[in-house]
Amino acid sequence: MSSNGIRDKVAIVGMGCTPFGEHWGKDVDDLLIDATEECFRTSGIAKDQIDAFWLGTMGSGVSGLTLSRPLKIDYKPVTRLENMCATGSEAFRNACYAVASGAYDMVMAVGVEKLKDSGFSGLVSASPPADGTNPTITAPATFSLLAPAYGHKYGVNEEDMKEVMTRIAWKNHKNGALNPRAQFKKEVGKDVICNSPLVAGPLGIFDCSGVSDGAACAIIVRAEDAHKYTDKPLYVKALSFTAGPAFGPMDPEYDYTTFTEVSKCAEDAYQQAGVSDPRGQLAMAEVHDCFTPTELVLMEDLAFAERGTAWKEVLAGTYDLDGDLPVNPDGGLKSFGHPIGASGLRMLFECWLQLRGEAPPERQIKTDKTLGLTHNLGGQPGACVSFISIWGTELG
Repeated sequence: MSSNGIRDKVAIVGMGCTPFGEHWGKDVDDLLIDATEECFRTSGIAKDQIDAFWLGTMGSGVSGLTLSRPLKIDYKPVTRLENMCATGSEAFRNACYAVASGAYDMVMAVGVEKLKDSGFSGLVSASPPADGTNPTITAPATFSLLAPAYGHKYGVNEEDMKEVMTRIAWKNHKNGALNPRAQFKKEVGKDVICNSPLVAGPLGIFDCSGVSDGAACAIIVRAEDAHKYTDKPLYVKALSFTAGPAFGPMDPEYDYTTFTEVSKCAEDAYQQAGVSDPRGQLAMAEVHDCFTPTELVLMEDLAFAERGTAWKEVLAGTYDLDGDLPVNPDGGLKSFGHPIGASGLRMLFECWLQLRGEAPPERQIKTDKTLGLTHNLGGQPGACVSFISIWGTELG
């Protein structure tokens, strides 16, 4: 697979993100207004300057009116879309292509989800009747298969696997404790994580991402126009999206130690961006840590570690805030939360802060590298969609 890409053709000149969490006193309209008003205020760009909007949400609206009504948008295109947990990323990708094509000069991508008072946990819509191949178990149960499969294939015993999973959750909670926008702003001890009640298989409570409300957004323009609006734009180097054949749950050869869709997506993204050594070239990465073993497997699918070695890298602190390649410096889905439609754009928001040197000092990454990566997936092991973006502070 290979894409032509739109490297250095578009840039991000403004972003906004609400705190994620239990917003019992706010509705979808409030969250959308909060995120977009922050974006307009901090960028100095007025709402009327936006030519078109892309809205990502799964369960919080079914048309563009979900955004146009609260923002009082006057007769401009608002496209509503979804792509499972990668919905926010899909809104961003489509908005970028619209500018790169020349159809619009300035657009906004927005993601939102209001889950807490809906009663939903995880995906917010029922799957239609199919042929019996859809999973009949919960998402935690499905993703719990990753840990024992990984341990079996690479000779990692249960005790060591538990330590690895515990450390991933501990890292992300530690990072989230430094983030005022995170849903869970408290460090959690390794002993508490390790001994937490089990949810499915080896997964405990602290191995699962939070269910939350929130919204995030971005303003995109052509790269040559970026410095009209900010001294520190971020340029899109790669946008890759893959949807697999979904054979995994039916394929006896699938071993639950990889997301093939992610590996293919990463190959395409690195080709677009001209990245040959992701671990050495990236300043940071935001990845889809819906469950702790997911993050472990992703470290290998994204080529941040050789196959069978990511568990050692986790224990060595490679992906810590002060490690060789910080992963989820904002706390990730695990600590920041996971309002489905907003999560992909929330990941982009952390890249925006970190690469511009505007993250809180206590978690600002210290590096001279200029590239950041976000990864967002939707679905289950063996049957998912995958999105990867790569951003940079410099053209070329």
